[in-house]
Amino acid sequence: MVIVKKELLAALRQVLEKLAPDAAERAQFESPKVASHGDFATTVAMQLAKTLKSKPRQLAETLRDALLATPAFGKWVDGVDIAGPGFINIRLKPVAKQQVVREILDAADSFGTHSAREQRMLVEFVSANPTGPLHVGHGRQAALGDAICNLCATQGWKVYREFYYNDAGVQIATLARSTQLRALGVKPGDANWPETAYNGDYIADIAADFLDCKTVRADDRVTTANGDVEDLDAIREFAVAYLRHEQDLDLHAFAVRFDNYFLESSLYTTGKVEATVQLLQAAGKTFERDGALWLRSTDYGDDKDRVMRKGDGSYTYFVPDVAYHISKWERGFAQVVNIQGTDHHGTIARVRAGLQAAGVGIPAGYPDYVLHTMVRVMRGGAEVKISKRSGSYVTLRDLIEWTSKDAVRFFLLSRKPDTEYVFDVDLALAQNNENPVYYVQYAHARICSVLASWAGDQRALGQVSLAALDSAPAQALMLELAKYPDMLSNAARDFAPHDVSFYLRELAASYHSYYDAERILVEDPVLREARLALVAATAQVLRNGLAVLGVGAPQKM
Repeated sequence: MVIVKKELLAALRQVLEKLAPDAAERAQFESPKVASHGDFATTVAMQLAKTLKSKPRQLAETLRDALLATPAFGKWVDGVDIAGPGFINIRLKPVAKQQVVREILDAADSFGTHSAREQRMLVEFVSANPTGPLHVGHGRQAALGDAICNLCATQGWKVYREFYYNDAGVQIATLARSTQLRALGVKPGDANWPETAYNGDYIADIAADFLDCKTVRADDRVTTANGDVEDLDAIREFAVAYLRHEQDLDLHAFAVRFDNYFLESSLYTTGKVEATVQLLQAAGKTFERDGALWLRSTDYGDDKDRVMRKGDGSYTYFVPDVAYHISKWERGFAQVVNIQGTDHHGTIARVRAGLQAAGVGIPAGYPDYVLHTMVRVMRGGAEVKISKRSGSYVTLRDLIEWTSKDAVRFFLLSRKPDTEYVFDVDLALAQNNENPVYYVQYAHARICSVLASWAGDQRALGQVSLAALDSAPAQALMLELAKYPDMLSNAARDFAPHDVSFYLRELAASYHSYYDAERILVEDPVLREARLALVAATAQVLRNGLAVLGVGAPQKM
C-alpha cells in the first residue's frame, strides 16, 4: 500500500496545484480515529478555505469531484465522503489494501527502509565512567542509543556508535584509592575507610586481581597488573581496564556494540582542550573575573555566563565537552545525537553556546539530545535498590540475569525516554498478554506455527492471488501493516523508538484479533494461500520492528 498511498498523494498534489500556488505542500493523509470513517483522511479543505475565500465544506466537495476524476483515485478508491465542516474521508478498494502484503513479501527485511544517503550520523550513548558496573539507567541509555542507531539506519543514515568516557579526574582518583585501600586490607566500615570511597564488592575483586598480577582485556585496551600496592598509577590503570572489561561484558550480554571508544584524556594529550580555549579567546567570547576565565554563554541564550578555567588552572567539565563536539564536527559528522540522563539538561545550553562561540561553522542546535530519566526496579512487589555487585544500585547485568535481554530491551523502550519508568521483574517473567514483549513475540511464534503446519514454500506466497482478502478482519490487519513505513520514518525523525514498541503491540493485537476471527488453514486452496500470505507478511513486519529494538523474534514459545 506504500505505492497506493504515493499515487493518491501525487493525485492530491496535482489537484491542489490547480487551486492555488504552494497549495500542493498541504497534501497529506491522516488515519481516521474511527475505522468506519474511512482509511485515509485529509483536512486540506479546511486549511485552504480562507486563502481561497471559500466555505470549507464547499471546497471539500470541489476537491472530492476533482480527485475522483483522477486515474489514481479511480484505480484504488472505493469512495470519498465529506464529513463535518470539511473533512475528506477516503475509502480504499480491497485491492488497494491488499498491495501491502505483496510489498512486504517482496521487500522482506528491507520493508519500510530507505536507500543509503551520504550523510554520516554519530550517536553517543552509555558513556559511563569506568568507576563501577553499568546500572539500570545505563541500560535504558544503551537500549535507547542502540535502537535509535537502528532506526536511523533504516532511513539510510550511515550511523557511527561512540562511547565516551572519563578516564581521569576525581572519580577515577577515588576508584584508584578505594582499590589501593582494599589491596592493603582496609575495608568499608573500618575507621580509616574514607566516606567518599566506593563500597561495592567489585572493588575487592579488582584489588585481589591486581595483587595476583592478572591481565584484563577490554574492547579498547589490555592491561597487566604489577601487584605493587604503592604504585597508585598502576592501580588506576588496572582498575579502569578491569571495569571497562566488566562494562564490555554487560554490553555484550545486552547485544550492544560500539564503533569507537573515545577517551576524555585524549582531548588533553592532543591539545584539543587548549586549542578550543584559544578559539574562544580569539573570538572575543571570554573574559577574566575573580581569577577565572569565563565564557560569554549568555550571548547564545544561556541563563548566565560560565566559568571555563578555575582559579587553580583546572577546566570545568563543559570545556572538554565543547572540544569533544568540535572533534565530532571535524570528523565529518553533520548529525550528532547524544543520549544522556536528564541530570545533564543543564549542560545543553553551555555546550551549544561554546560551539557557536568557537566560530568553526557548526550550526545552531548542534548536537541533538535525547534525555532519559532513571529507572526504578520492582521485584516481588517491593522496590529493589541495592545490588551486592555494585553496593548501591541494581546493575544492568542483574536485570538481564533476572529476566532476559529481550525483556529488558523491550521494557526500557516501551515509554518515552523522559518519563519515569518502573521495571517490574515479575511482569517481565510472566507468560501472558499483560507482558508486552511476550504478547508481541507470541504473535510472531503463533504465525510461525501456522506456517510450519502448512509446510509449503513460503517464497511462493508472494505470487498468490490476494483477492480473497476482502473481509473486515483481513482489511483491518492490512491497514495496520501499511502504517509501518511512515511510523518508522517518523520515529527515526523524532528519535522515538518507543513508537516502534507501541506499533508492535498494536500490530500484535490486530493479528490476534484476525487469528480469532478467521481460520487460516482452510480447505479452499486459493483462500488458504491468500490468508497464509497475509500472516507471513505480518510475521515479517513483526520481525523487522523487533530487530529495530534489538529484540529477538522466536519461532517457538
